[in-house]
Amino acid sequence: MRGLLLALCLAVFVVPAFADEAKADAQDKPEIPEAQSFSTDHTLKLGGETIRYTAVAGETYLRDAKDEPTASIFSVSYVRDGVSDPRNRPVTFVFNGGPGSASLWLHMGAFGPKQVVTPSDATDVGSPPYNVRDNQNSLLDVTDLVFIDPVGTGYSRPLGENDGKAFYGVNEDAESIAEFIRLWITENGRWNSPKYLAGESYGTTRAAALTEKLQGGWNGIGLNGVILISAILDFQTGEFGPGNDTAHIAYFPSEAAIAWYQGKVDKTKWNGDFNAFVQDARTYAIDTLAPALIRGSTLGAVREAEIASEMSAYLGVSAEWIKQAKLRVDPTRFRKELLRREGYTVGRFDGRYKGVDSEGTADSPENDPSGYGMDVAYVAALNDYLTRDLKVDFTRAYKVLTGEPGSQWNWSMNDSGWPEYVNVTPWLGKGMRENKDLRVMLASGWYDLATPFFGAEMALHKNGVVLDRVQFDYYDAGHMMYLAEQDGRKLSNDVRAFIRAGQ
Repeated sequence: MRGLLLALCLAVFVVPAFADEAKADAQDKPEIPEAQSFSTDHTLKLGGETIRYTAVAGETYLRDAKDEPTASIFSVSYVRDGVSDPRNRPVTFVFNGGPGSASLWLHMGAFGPKQVVTPSDATDVGSPPYNVRDNQNSLLDVTDLVFIDPVGTGYSRPLGENDGKAFYGVNEDAESIAEFIRLWITENGRWNSPKYLAGESYGTTRAAALTEKLQGGWNGIGLNGVILISAILDFQTGEFGPGNDTAHIAYFPSEAAIAWYQGKVDKTKWNGDFNAFVQDARTYAIDTLAPALIRGSTLGAVREAEIASEMSAYLGVSAEWIKQAKLRVDPTRFRKELLRREGYTVGRFDGRYKGVDSEGTADSPENDPSGYGMDVAYVAALNDYLTRDLKVDFTRAYKVLTGEPGSQWNWSMNDSGWPEYVNVTPWLGKGMRENKDLRVMLASGWYDLATPFFGAEMALHKNGVVLDRVQFDYYDAGHMMYLAEQDGRKLSNDVRAFIRAGQ
C-alpha cells in the first residue's frame, strides 16, 4: 500500500512537470501565421484582343510528414477567365535564377501583364519614376502564368524551426518547387492541362532538374515543354577553376561577339557578316583553341604566338596580352581589358553596357554596369506593382537577390562524396527520351558573359538530349535580352510560337 501511495504521489508531481515542459516547448516554437492570399481582377488588351484574368498573389505552405508547415513559397498567378476546358489551356511556371534570385526579372521584364521600360541602347535607367506599361509581350494570350519565388527569395521563407538550408541546394530546391507545382495544379484543378517550365540563368538549371523531379517515378507530372533562357546546364562550361579549360572554350565565342559589338574587330575580314563571324568563332574554339589548351606547355612558343595572334583578331585585345594569359582569356579580365584604353569596362550580364571605374590599372572591373544599369527600375516597379495593383499587404522586405541562399547552396547532386561539376543536362535528356512530346527551347543572348550561348550549346549537343526537339533562338542583347525592346518582342514571339506548336 505504501508503494502504491508513493507511486500516486510521484504521479501527482511528475505529470504536471511534464505538462509544464510540453507547454514551455510549445511556447518556444515560433508562431506560424496563416497563409495569406490576395486576389484581384484585371483586363489586358493584347494583340487586339481583350483578355480578362484573375491575379492571385499569395503564399503556399510546404509541409512535412507530420503536416507541419516547413516553408512558405510566394507566387503570383495569372489565370485567364472564362476558360471552359482547362485541358486546352496551358499553364507555364516561371522562375529566375541566382541561385537566390526572385522572379521579378521575367515577371516585370518579359512575360507578365505589366512591364518596366528600360533603354534599348544599353544606357542606365537613371532615377525614378520609371515607366511601367501594359506588356504587349505578355504570354497571357497563349498560357496562364505562375511566377514563383523559391524559398529565401521575394516574400518566400522557411517557417517554424526550419532554416533555409533544407531548401538551398540543387536537389533540395528542385524538390521544393516540384512540391509547389503539385500543390498548385491540385488546388487549381490543372492536372490535365499542358504544362511548361520557363527558367532564366540558374532557373534553367532548376528547370532541367525539375524534369526529373516532376516526371520521374510513378507519381510523375508530365511536361510539354521546357524554356531555357540564358542557360547554364553543365557548370564545367562556366567555372574557371585551375585546370578546367572547358570554360575557356565555352566563353570564347561570346567574348568574340562582344568585341565585334564594341568595334574592336576588323569586320571587313568577314564582310560585315556577324553570323558568319560567330560561327567561325565557334569552329575556332573547337578545332584550334581546344587542342592548343590540351597541349599545354608542350604546344611550343612559335605555335603559341601564332594562336595568340589569331585569337587577337577575334577578341580585339593584344596578342601579347593573350600570350601572357597562356591563351586562357578569363572573361572578368577581358571585361576590363577590351576597352581599357578608352576608359571603359564592359558588362558581365550584357557586354553592350559600358561602365567607368575610378581607375584603369586593375585587372577586373569594380562592378557590372549591366547590373547596376537596370536593377533599381525593376525593384521599384515590382514593389510598387505588388502593393498598389495586386494589393499585397506585407510589410516585410521583398528579397530580390540577397546572396543568403547562394552562399549556403548544396551543389552536390549525389552522395558519392567525389568532387564534381554540376551537370543537370542528363536529367533533361532523360526526360526527353522518356516523354516523346517533351520539347526544349534555348534562348541565348550573343553578349552574355554570365551564361555564354556556346556553353549551353555544348551541353545540349550531348548528354542524351534529343536534338530534333530542341529549338535554338538567339538575340542581339545579353543575359536579359528583353532589356532591348526589339529582342523582348522577339523572345515573346519565339516562346509563343513554341507553346502553340505543342497544341
